Amino acid sequence: MARIVMKFGGTSVQNIERIRNVAQRVAAQVAGGDEVAVVLSAMGGTTNQLVAWTREASPVHDAREYDAVVAAGEQITIGLLAMVLQGMGLNARSWLGWQIPILTDGIHGSARIEEIEVEALIERMRQGQVAIVAGFQGLGPDNRVTTLGRGGSDTTAVALAAALHADRCDIYTDVDGVYTADPRIVTRARKLDRITHEEMLEMASQGAKVLQTRSVEIAMNHRVPVQVLSSFSDAPGTLVVDEDEIVEKAVVSGITYSSAEAKITLQRVADRPGVAAAIFGPLAEDNINVDMIVQSASPDGDSTDLTFTVPRSDLDRAMQNLEKVKEKIGAESLIARDEVVKVSVIGVGMRSHAGVANRMFQTLAERGINIQAISTSEIKISVLIDAAYTELAVRALHTAYGLDAD
Repeated sequence: MARIVMKFGGTSVQNIERIRNVAQRVAAQVAGGDEVAVVLSAMGGTTNQLVAWTREASPVHDAREYDAVVAAGEQITIGLLAMVLQGMGLNARSWLGWQIPILTDGIHGSARIEEIEVEALIERMRQGQVAIVAGFQGLGPDNRVTTLGRGGSDTTAVALAAALHADRCDIYTDVDGVYTADPRIVTRARKLDRITHEEMLEMASQGAKVLQTRSVEIAMNHRVPVQVLSSFSDAPGTLVVDEDEIVEKAVVSGITYSSAEAKITLQRVADRPGVAAAIFGPLAEDNINVDMIVQSASPDGDSTDLTFTVPRSDLDRAMQNLEKVKEKIGAESLIARDEVVKVSVIGVGMRSHAGVANRMFQTLAERGINIQAISTSEIKISVLIDAAYTELAVRALHTAYGLDAD
């Protein structure tokens, strides 16, 4: 007997017909003798509608009431699935975040899970009851409902799997696994049988939308095996596992891109100690993440140009912050551009192979694609390019690293 957490996203529970399809998958898992917990998102589009209503009701609103509204979508789907399963003769019960409880910090709208008290849940599961848990929500220290941010149901599922010491967490989506690149852009992209937690974390943070970043962090920290599957086919999925479970590691496992980037350049900034702190300090205080940074000194050594990227959604706030410090740091001009994209090459095999970066740069150069900024990690190389070259760059790199399907 295994203990399995099954998570279904919004498209998987879009309507009653699809909820019945989910119920069939859950029933098949139970028939195999497994203890099963199910985590559900709201019906596709529901959360967007709830968010829109909060903004219509009050553009500036209490975050606690915002959470009370947007957490409602998952309450509907877990109740409906419980009804369908009960109608099939299965013992099933729905659980809201506060009923378990899933305890979080008090940051409404983007809370982080601190603890899940699973004793009651485990007892019910041992009795053969299917636990159907609302994703995306928890209970804050103020005893009010909190939400975990967009994609938070993935986080709920993996965190619950860790707390339950589950054998596996199955994430059912509208794709049948993790691919070497976005199949909508690269028609010869291949589905991966396995991928490491580290690679999946980089892919998620660099634009791949298969799994939410925080869910992968939890899976990696608690060594939770995760499987990505399709709700609409029986095709084998992709297992996300520890690195030591993959015998032969590919040099490069995937190419990702993120169009949610914006570039800011401060020209002719005074080159003196404390300037970088004066620039990036206010951004940090306003919770604006800075990613790629490029600094180039002037010939006279008295000034420098500083270029960096921020999330496109934060560009306006970032520019407002920088306008306030522009004179203080002696910057001649402040330029913003959002028609850029970040393309990344990812693979744990980079640790033991030289020449990966050179191949990336050479491939882009051969196609006349200019690199505006570069950032690296142990298993990732990212470049910032003009958005117009996104598809060309991704396809060319996919071929250059031998990732095309036969």
